[in-house]
Amino acid sequence: MKKPELLAPAGDIECFYAAIQAGCDAVYMGGIHFGARAYSKNFSDEEIIEAINYAHLYGVKVYVTVNTMITEMLVKPFLKYVDFLHRNNVDGIIISDIGMIDYLRKTYPNLELHASTQMNIHNLEGTKFLKDIGLKRVVLARELDINKIEEIKNSTDIELEVFVHGALCISYSGECLMSSLIGGRSGNKGTCAQCCRMKYNFMHDGNIINKDKYLLSTKDLNTLENVGKLIDIGVDSLKIEGRMKSKEYVYLVTSLYRKAIDSYISSGHVNITDDEIKDLKKTFNRHYTKGFLMNESNNNFINPVRPNHIGVEIGKVISEKDGVALIKLNDTLKINDGIRIICSEEDVGLQVYQMKKNNQNVEEAYNTDTIEIKVNKKVDVGALVVKTKDDKLNSLINQKIKESNRKVLIKGSIICKLDENIIFKITDSVNEVEIVSDFKVEKAINIPTTKEDIKKQLEKLGDTVYKFNNLEIISDDNIFINVKNINEIRRQAILELNQKRLYKIPYKKMNYDIDVQEFNEDAGYTFYIHDINSYYDIKDKAKEIIVDDVELFNELVIDPKVTLKIPRVISKYDDYNVRVLIGEYGSINKYQDKISDYGFNIANSYAVAFLHSNNVKRVTLSLELNDNEIKKLVEEYKKRYNKKPNLEVVAKALPESMITKFNLIKYFNVPNDNNYLIDKYKNKFKVLSKDNLMYIYHYKKIELDNHKELFNLGINRLRIEVD
Repeated sequence: MKKPELLAPAGDIECFYAAIQAGCDAVYMGGIHFGARAYSKNFSDEEIIEAINYAHLYGVKVYVTVNTMITEMLVKPFLKYVDFLHRNNVDGIIISDIGMIDYLRKTYPNLELHASTQMNIHNLEGTKFLKDIGLKRVVLARELDINKIEEIKNSTDIELEVFVHGALCISYSGECLMSSLIGGRSGNKGTCAQCCRMKYNFMHDGNIINKDKYLLSTKDLNTLENVGKLIDIGVDSLKIEGRMKSKEYVYLVTSLYRKAIDSYISSGHVNITDDEIKDLKKTFNRHYTKGFLMNESNNNFINPVRPNHIGVEIGKVISEKDGVALIKLNDTLKINDGIRIICSEEDVGLQVYQMKKNNQNVEEAYNTDTIEIKVNKKVDVGALVVKTKDDKLNSLINQKIKESNRKVLIKGSIICKLDENIIFKITDSVNEVEIVSDFKVEKAINIPTTKEDIKKQLEKLGDTVYKFNNLEIISDDNIFINVKNINEIRRQAILELNQKRLYKIPYKKMNYDIDVQEFNEDAGYTFYIHDINSYYDIKDKAKEIIVDDVELFNELVIDPKVTLKIPRVISKYDDYNVRVLIGEYGSINKYQDKISDYGFNIANSYAVAFLHSNNVKRVTLSLELNDNEIKKLVEEYKKRYNKKPNLEVVAKALPESMITKFNLIKYFNVPNDNNYLIDKYKNKFKVLSKDNLMYIYHYKKIELDNHKELFNLGINRLRIEVD
């Protein structure tokens, strides 16, 4: 049975140290730029170097996230940053931009590349494609269930990484445009505003059937009890989400998954207690789900009542007067704990600095106690009281972090023979060091040096990362060795072992090369239609026509201008022998006559060249590019490849903001027409169910008015969606 890698998050250096001491096998982190968690503290360049060296001493790998969309203007600083990471021995980078992947795999043969979940790899074909182009690992989409993961694992030898705990995105990662379209904060650029954690009404056929609920806010993933199943199918890396979380959270979650993995490997059972789960809930939870990973029900995926930390229930309000609440406890509460009182209108959150029991100030109160707390606001009688911060637990975790003494176990042997040089060997089971003294062992004149004396000095490993689990002493009787000399031998051996553990990943840089074809200028319009009447309206002025309905396509297939749009999420491929508009990576090898849609998030000339080199006839650029970014992309493409690209820009459309496996239409059990989400600004987002997926559309059309300028830049197609 193969033990999987336990991969822990670190949003800052304190979380990093906590993850190491909690027992992780690898840590993932982000630098100041190019990571999909721009609002975590992240790591400076100096901290990254420090972290890599520290981790490597413990045998822990470090992966750095560079998983944002890279526009043309960011290419040079991006490549400079990756070069810095490679030179400083990063074990791998987590990346999503296909243009940068292509460049890096050709120029840095020794740099390990992992496909981010932002690439939306959700099927075997997509996984195989990334294996074929040289990636070492794929972080699979969180929508995949364990059976599909097993199928992929059995059909390809690329490493598979799976999220096992923490926050979930409601949308397929990389396929969400909601934050970007609403407020310009792009999830694909690392600045998501988390629109999914906002309140929405759900309207069907003009009637509000659910009001002011968090209808897109997922529960947190928790698969502790299912770790064994993932181990059994051979998942290579179990990943914990949490780069925005506290060091206490990182330590506790990592230590529990460490315990779960080790207990299953050793005994065949996951040994996690109810009290440990309760402590986990105190650090952070939105209630738990096993997610699509374990085929959780559609009805147990979101928490419509609360988008933030829900804590654990500790009591109820039994009365309130003049800003003082009387609370009946069903669990312990201490001074400095944080609580939230769940009210019908607005929650009241506070840190407890003073509480009374029987009119006396107390430091701690217990189950069945009735206490008074100043809340300074009116709260509902009967309101639930939850603990959101357990000061005692946090203090205990911090003490564990401080006192944790993770050690690398080593074996040692020392030979001390009279009139011979000392030979001291140590090994960590991978690296071996041998030190031969520059002096010979002398005969004792007064007090001899015993085996116990030698062992005592050698085991003084102090603040090093090492601990002997076996130390063999072979020595003659009646010999003398100066303590200072033994200490020096030990110091030299540890220094050399450190150097071997601080391994160097060979830095090698090669030339980038790619073969792309020339495309002619062929400016005109693509029309995206949804019915036969629209076809007759636009057929004479269209250079190309896109339809997404197979029946409509079959009616129009006789027209060579018609292209079939296939989904961005595909569980089973149909054998279309026609021109198709593709939106995910598995389709690249599956179909011959193809153009690519905006779901690929193409933002730079390297990505365009890569798709063209893979026989993609035309490339649709990301919806998130502005005019200057498009202009720069085209200019750099022409300059670098001395050829013209074949590009399309969406000029008018009602774009898909999200594609989700969670389905509100099934959740509310309503027919699949006239459904809308309505936000607090009264914006109406159309909701549609197709192929067991939910599509959420933007509340208004995007419409560009600079058609002439875009054609002049060298864009061959502008796409117009017809109502």
